[in-house]
Amino acid sequence: MTNNILPPLPLDQWLETKKTLHLYTQVIGKIKLALMPYKNHWWHIPLYVNARGIGTSPMPYKDRLLELNFDFCRHALIINTNHSETEVIELKDGLCVASFYKEVFDALKRINVEVQILAKSYAFEPQVAFADDTLHCSYQKDHVTRYWQILSFIDPVLKTFSGRFLGKCSPVHLFWHSFDIAVTRFSGRRGPDMQGTNKVNAEAYSHEVISSGFWAGDDNVQEPAFYTYAYPSPPGITNEALSPGGEARWIDSNGSPMALYPYEALRREGKPAEALLQFLESAYQAGAKCAGWDIAALTKTIQAT
Repeated sequence: MTNNILPPLPLDQWLETKKTLHLYTQVIGKIKLALMPYKNHWWHIPLYVNARGIGTSPMPYKDRLLELNFDFCRHALIINTNHSETEVIELKDGLCVASFYKEVFDALKRINVEVQILAKSYAFEPQVAFADDTLHCSYQKDHVTRYWQILSFIDPVLKTFSGRFLGKCSPVHLFWHSFDIAVTRFSGRRGPDMQGTNKVNAEAYSHEVISSGFWAGDDNVQEPAFYTYAYPSPPGITNEALSPGGEARWIDSNGSPMALYPYEALRREGKPAEALLQFLESAYQAGAKCAGWDIAALTKTIQAT
């Protein structure tokens, strides 16, 4: 039996659509990168889940506020400003990344918004300039709707999990470079220097973290799944038990341990929100214990109401 509120999303059935949507979000994410004031750990650049899809949140542009939202209820990119300007780009099968990129910047030009971005994919293979990408053109509305339904379930669960932590904690956000929705907790201590890394990772992992989230699958894990990892990864973490038992497990991810909980396993749970919180909490406790975090001082006691 599977849970009716969580639709199936096998990676092989929507892989090309996933790639196309991922690249759409990179076009919009790079606009946000160009316009938003800097915030630590790249927190100024992600997208956020909203009532109709995912979007940038308001961004400053001269004397206006600009917002770009993927509306997955009507399958369109909606561009709005606080001066009542609106542009709409329909999302449909056959809309390649090159055409999407052109339509976005043509729409911005019509409302007198000029923004410069590095117009090529990031951490995506093969890397290609947006204007030249006529390969990624798949947009299956049914699978995008399923993905959106899953995000709508996950976002409030991650926010509930976030609220149980008293330390520094990221918002729940969708990173467009890796296309995962995540929340990150911090111990308060600086992390070790990452020798030879790029400035993106150096800033993201400047402090000790335990990060949890969801991605829809990739070349390494070819199924949708939830994850948690600690940086730096402490010795002994893989000896710690994970919940729910029998489904959550430790895997190797680029040479470091990662807790993994398959999305299909969650679909079989009668109370999926509770099961997901069990996984998130068990993986956090494993990392925090082995890394010597002050768990008691960082934990909010949940009182019944």
